[in-house]
Amino acid sequence: MKRRAFLGTSAAALATLAACDPPRRQITGGFTGINAERGHALRDHTAWPAPTTTHQTQVLIAGGGIAGLAAARALRLQGVDDFALLELEDSTGGNSRGGTVAGIACPLGAHYLPVPTDDAPEVQNLLEELGLRRRVAGRWTYDERHLCHSPQERLFFNAGAGWQWQEGLLPVQGVGTDTLAQYQRFAQRVKAAQKAAKFTIPASDRPLAGVHRALNAITFEAWLNQNGLDDNHLRWYLGYCCRDDYGAGIATVSAWAGIHYFASRHGFHAPGEADAEAGDGLLTWPEGNGWLAQQLAAPLGERAKTGRTVLRIAAEKHGVVVDAFNHTSQATERWQARQCIVALPLFIASRVLENPPPALRQAAAAVRYAPWLVANLHIDAALNDRPGAAPSWDNVIYGSRSLGYVDAMHQSLQSVPGATVLTCYRALGDVPDGRRMLLERSWSAWRDEIVAELAAAHPDLPRKATRMDITRYGHAMAVPTPGLRGHPALNALQQTPAAPWQNLRFAHSDLAGYSVFEEAFTLGHRAGESLAKKR
Repeated sequence: MKRRAFLGTSAAALATLAACDPPRRQITGGFTGINAERGHALRDHTAWPAPTTTHQTQVLIAGGGIAGLAAARALRLQGVDDFALLELEDSTGGNSRGGTVAGIACPLGAHYLPVPTDDAPEVQNLLEELGLRRRVAGRWTYDERHLCHSPQERLFFNAGAGWQWQEGLLPVQGVGTDTLAQYQRFAQRVKAAQKAAKFTIPASDRPLAGVHRALNAITFEAWLNQNGLDDNHLRWYLGYCCRDDYGAGIATVSAWAGIHYFASRHGFHAPGEADAEAGDGLLTWPEGNGWLAQQLAAPLGERAKTGRTVLRIAAEKHGVVVDAFNHTSQATERWQARQCIVALPLFIASRVLENPPPALRQAAAAVRYAPWLVANLHIDAALNDRPGAAPSWDNVIYGSRSLGYVDAMHQSLQSVPGATVLTCYRALGDVPDGRRMLLERSWSAWRDEIVAELAAAHPDLPRKATRMDITRYGHAMAVPTPGLRGHPALNALQQTPAAPWQNLRFAHSDLAGYSVFEEAFTLGHRAGESLAKKR
């Protein structure tokens, strides 16, 4: 079914519902989670008040996302307690914040963490510290309360006999032999790539092998064309995976990113393969990775200074000076520090650093960012399900512009399903002028579109929905476009900067060229550890 026909089906379902059983109430809500005006103030202001107060600290961390929080933890582990962290928003966490709607915890961004491999020892150590990972009878095990419970994922798909839910997200029910053959060919290509070179997470500190460089030079779509992989169902699935992890589809991301999605973890398993049901464990919480962000922020106490816009970072003879605007006091503060960790997105870092290193300007110019929307929809009763697979943690509608929804109450294992929050995701990295649309489109327009999409699979949803809170990220994540992986400027920023910036370290997932928890955490941890050892 073509997208236009699919959307027509969604609209028809909603229209039929409205005719026979109108919604019981108006869906309320609004924009929440991110203060776009604060972010834009740095761009729009030509002058800020002069500093009225001065603070001194050994290490200043600019940015309170996962990289900044990881840097703070690394400092504490190395015995450095004299530090402060500045964060623009009223809470730390970056893209890993959590929130509540109608009293139910839900994610405002990233919502899971794959069980890390041995390539991510820093993340493994964090999970051990938090009690999520422990050794039992000589084997590492993970707390089952926090592993994603079964059933994990399902797809609403037209299987030839009508739309129904199927287990898993790869379209399999009712597909033809040609489609299955292409699934098998793609699985073979992924296995060949895994044998030819190692794909790891994190990847930011690994040199590019020849296989990586070839894949990094072209788009994923071009690579699929070269390999004769043109099946619509396969391409829909691969496009979904890329939009879900990278914010943009196969025509935008590099072939390295497309293959890395599978080769770095679980591979790609065609139906019928012996290990087709194999998969990695996922750690998830009702508030998503906001749970991890909260654990990282809790020990900081007053050292976490939220509601601050970093205006200027300047090198001096014996350290670094940082000016920041305090949105509570409406005054500018000056921070004098011996050392500084810049855990800001590169496009912001390049704006606030005085006389920035050339590599920073080059890196900021190379990175393209994907806008992102997260809608949390509260429903006051369980939905009447269509035939097929049972309600799952992750639920995706084939052909939809959204990335589906996760059920915030899935981990509760409640015996009788009831009220919950459905967290719906929309990546806009491929949408023309997507950032402007994200910020200028009204909340009600987003609400109506999202409800109509979900009503195609859940006709009773409009009368059970009570509230929708929408969080908007104008620059949610760096998109791994061709040439970005291993970009010389990104590599240079991971090294110790030359004078006068020798007391500064960069730490942000942008340095990896794509945005996942493992990359941000590892980069932040290593930056904090590096400065602590430099004392």
